[in-house]
Amino acid sequence: GLKWDMGWMHDTLRYFSKEPIHRRFHHNDLTFRSLYAFTENFMLPLSHDEVVHGKGSLLGKMPGDDWQRFANLRALLAYMWAQSGKKLLFMGAEIGQYREWDHDGGLDWQLTESGRHAGVQRLVEDLNRMYRAEPALHELDSDGGGFEWIDANDNEASVITFLRRARSSDDLVLFAANLTPVPRHNYRIGVDREGLWREIMNTDAELYGGSGQGNLGGAESFPVPMHGRERSINVTLPPLACVLFKHEGSP
Repeated sequence: GLKWDMGWMHDTLRYFSKEPIHRRFHHNDLTFRSLYAFTENFMLPLSHDEVVHGKGSLLGKMPGDDWQRFANLRALLAYMWAQSGKKLLFMGAEIGQYREWDHDGGLDWQLTESGRHAGVQRLVEDLNRMYRAEPALHELDSDGGGFEWIDANDNEASVITFLRRARSSDDLVLFAANLTPVPRHNYRIGVDREGLWREIMNTDAELYGGSGQGNLGGAESFPVPMHGRERSINVTLPPLACVLFKHEGSP
């Protein structure tokens, strides 16, 4: 009952293969999917077809030095998990394998003895746990009511922000991605609800091999209008990273 969203796969991999300085010219590769995302029951495929026959591994597709390549891969995975639609990830990507897949050999499990590879593996484990635990991330995966853009148009900063909703109006998760190596401090995101927005995922956490920049547990919303909303939160968006916040209401 699921259809592979090949358009999302091609657009997303094309975007992430670009050097960050050029990504502002390709912002629509991230936003175009919302025009059709809920017309069918979609699965987001990063399948074996993308990591064989000279195409390189997912890590190998990423630009920059080694640190940036791993940061890009972590951001890609978190973006995939936060998007509407079910997930398909081919083996080897969850450990950041350098080489493309070879059907005549096994995976390079020894890489998980290295910090950055172990960090990617830990991230995928935590993304799976978060996806299962947060109704906003899975209940309305194929329903337009489960997704809402906050700002799809900040191409100059290469930042996208959106909301994921559950059937219950109490469950709300905010997603923000900064897809440049420039940290965005004091970045304001419009929200409708007062109270605490707790940080539940940060792909730049040192635990995953990142630089450890973040929001000290979350951000409080204040009556400062932004993005057509009455309130906003003031956050740090780490470099080449995705951050997710869950609304927890008033303290």
